[in-house]
Formats: sequence, structure tokens, C-alpha cells
Amino acid sequence: MIIYNENHSFAYEVENMANIFFPNTKNTVLSLKNAEPSEADFILTYRRNLDKEEFVGTQVHIGDFDKTISMPLENDISDREHEAERLIAVCMYRLLSQYTKIVPPWGILTGVRPIKLMRRLKNSMGEEAARKYFIDKLLVSEERTELSIITERREDKILLLSKPTSFSLYVSIPFCPSRCSYCSFVSQSIEKAGKLIEPYVGMLCREIEYTARLADEYNLNLETVYIGGGTPTTLDKKQLGTVIDSIQSSFDMSYCREFTVEAGRPDTIDFDKLHTMHTRGIDRISINPQTLNDMVLKAIGRRHTAKQTIEAYNLAKKIGFKHINMDLIAGLPCDSVESFEDTLNQICELSPASITVHTLAKKRSSDFAVDGGQVDTDSKTTDMLSWCGKKLTDEGYHPYYLYRQSRMAGNLENVGWSKDGFDGLYNVYVMDETHTILGCGAGAVTKLKDPYSEKLSRIFNYKYPYEYINGFDKMLERKEQVRTFYDELSQYLPPLCL
Repeated sequence: MIIYNENHSFAYEVENMANIFFPNTKNTVLSLKNAEPSEADFILTYRRNLDKEEFVGTQVHIGDFDKTISMPLENDISDREHEAERLIAVCMYRLLSQYTKIVPPWGILTGVRPIKLMRRLKNSMGEEAARKYFIDKLLVSEERTELSIITERREDKILLLSKPTSFSLYVSIPFCPSRCSYCSFVSQSIEKAGKLIEPYVGMLCREIEYTARLADEYNLNLETVYIGGGTPTTLDKKQLGTVIDSIQSSFDMSYCREFTVEAGRPDTIDFDKLHTMHTRGIDRISINPQTLNDMVLKAIGRRHTAKQTIEAYNLAKKIGFKHINMDLIAGLPCDSVESFEDTLNQICELSPASITVHTLAKKRSSDFAVDGGQVDTDSKTTDMLSWCGKKLTDEGYHPYYLYRQSRMAGNLENVGWSKDGFDGLYNVYVMDETHTILGCGAGAVTKLKDPYSEKLSRIFNYKYPYEYINGFDKMLERKEQVRTFYDELSQYLPPLCL
């Protein structure tokens, strides 16, 4: 779809709005100056002056559908640019809903962090006014607005645990047994990159030690650790133990509230690896089935069965893990509402401490997108999540964090659900951008957070394991930016204190 913009600079927001209604289409945004649209089908968004009044509007011309909506930009608006952007999004929403018959549950919201927005609105105008703003101004459904409010209340308690000196550690293990069709993470299958694992682990431990010295230099306190990927349990028990030992011996763990290892794929889990983690004090692991339908597992490139998932979960429980998270994905290829419900029923029978329910997203670099996969645009995935919310609430779970991605099936969301006392702290901190996240490993991103403002600085590690190994020393030099950031911070802010 071609989208023309006239006399405004909101290309990013306009493209994201188009993606909501046409997630399976390549949408191109062009600037229009003194000319008529040249395409047979087009969307035109504009900002114009007429009789001393300013208007914004949208025209949608697709086949026999040709309609225009315009709205005045009031003179007494304090932030005219922001309001103009919002009204253009509203115009697009109205017309494209008419054309596609799609009513997006998140209205005109296209951002990743709706809970962070809800918190900002709540703090500035109160919860009831924030609720009204979501519904009336952003066109968010009452159901999603209520979900946002409940989640924000839960997150608030977790955010209070973070102090100005707090930080979290992310460690990347970018290897998997095979690549899932929907995945866009920088991960390598062990068939192609198995020989890199041993040297990678050695380099990673060096980076962990270096990063710990930086944290200690600025008296930062480690709140949570998350070993992700990829699939960390692709490592053998010795390699996995080496990485965990490196973290625990390098960092001061006395403030650490949560240590997660994303075990992920059931076909990488065995007694020895679980024992290695449990004896080292890992208190949270993920065992991620995504689905318990073997036909769907095969369709998405997973080389394990539903039976293996249940066996891995029961083994972890027997060894003594109390906080096991399980991930599911709604809207997977070949899945149905009935199959999804059956999966969740089986998961609830296992009764894990937390369940994260993702919605399938069409990520550009995934095999699913490259091969022309289509995300659901009808009600199937919406029905899955609506039933899921009721089921998990009845089972004693509550939503504790939420985020969104572009080109999601049904324009829906990803939600972390947990039983009382088992919220995933790292998930909340990273999604809220609460405090600094120090990243180690290929594909990891260090996010340096000013504790007294919204300022964020990022340091990117090399993406791929071979780049990481070959450019290791140069990459470590980038982490000198940690010193620069905290040195500058100390010049104009009060001393970091507990």
C-alpha cells in the first residue's frame, strides 16, 4: 500500500497505523508536494490551512472505496504537533476500520509500552482521567484499558524495589537446536555454529568479569540476572555451569532478587543441566512449549513434542524449582482456537508459577515473514486471548507486565501472567526501562539509564557469535562508554545513594 503524506512529518506514526490494518502488506510512505497521488490505490494523510483554520485529515482510495475525513486543530492546544499527529491517526483509524471491518483493540496506540504510557498519564492526571484518555482520545477498547490499569498497578509495586543505584544483567547465549519459523532473534543453530560455542563461552566470561568491574567501580547494585538467547540450555552442563559461576564470582550478588535462565526448548533440558542450575541457586527458569499441539510444533520448526515439554516440566519440579515460567504463542500457523484452548488447559493442569502469553508477530527477518507467512487479521487470535484472560484469571493468575510489537496478529499484545509472589522482576524492569541493563554476549544491548530522568544511552555488542569472537577486544572498548555515562552523571546530579 502506498501512503502519501502532505505537509507533515509523521511518517513513522502513519506507517505504523497502516501496519495495524495491513500487517501482511508492504506499506510505503511517500511525501506528497504539489501533486496528485499517482497510484490507483492509496492512502493520503494531510495537514492543511483553510480560511485561517488548520485541519488534518485522511483520504482512503482503494478500489470502489473512496472516503475522506478531516478534523480541525484547535487553536488553544498547547502541543499542536502532538495533537496533529494524534488526530491524523484518529482519521486513519476511522476510515480504515470502515474499509477493513477491523476494530483494533488498542485503538491508535502503536507503541511497544502502553503500560508506561498509562503510568505517565495516571501520575499526571489520576487513574480515572487516564482511563478516560485511553478510551476517548486513543480509542483503546474498555477491555484493553482495564487490562492496562490492572497491569500498571502490579508493575508499580515492582518498580518501587528499584533504587538509583540498581541495575540488571542480561547475558546472551545466541545458540539454538534449530531456528523457529517466527523467530527474528540473532541466534545460530548448533548444526551450523556448534564449533563456536566453546570459544564463545570463554570470551563471554571475560566480558562478564570486565562488566562486573565497571559495576563495582560505580557502586551499582545488581537486582536481577537474566540469561537468555537463543536457548541457554543449548550449552552442555559444564559450559552452563561455567557461565553461571562467572556471573556469581564476578558480581556482588547480595542485592540480587531474581536469577533467571531461559531454558526454553524442552529438547535441550535434562537432569544434569537442571541440577547444575538448581545447585547454583537459579530461582527462575522458563520451559517454553509455545503449543502442546505436535502438528503446530512441526509447522513452526520445533524439534520436540508436547510430551517432552511435560516431561521436562515435571523433572524441573522434582528437582526443586519453584518458579517455572512457560511461554505460549497465540495465532501460530496451523493452530486453532480449540487447539490453543487445549494447550492452555494442559498448562494450567501443570500449574506453573507464571505463564507468558505472546501473540504471533510478523518479524521481518524471520523465516515466517521471508516465506510469505500471514498473521491472522480476523477474530481467531482475538478469541484465543479473550478466552485466555478469563481462564488464567479464574486459575489465580494476574497480569504483571505487558508489551506490544508491530504487525501482531489481531493487533493484540504479549502479557506475563503470574501467581502471587511470582512476578518476573527482570521483565518489568526491562520493559519499563526502569534502570540500567548491562548486556553481555553477542546481540546484547547495554541500556544506560539516568535514574533521575528518561535519558537512555545504548551500547550495542556485535550481533553474531563469529563477529563477537573476532572483534572481542574492540567490542570491549565500546563499554568504556559506561564510564563516560556515569562520570558525566556524577558531575550534575546528587551522589547515587540507596
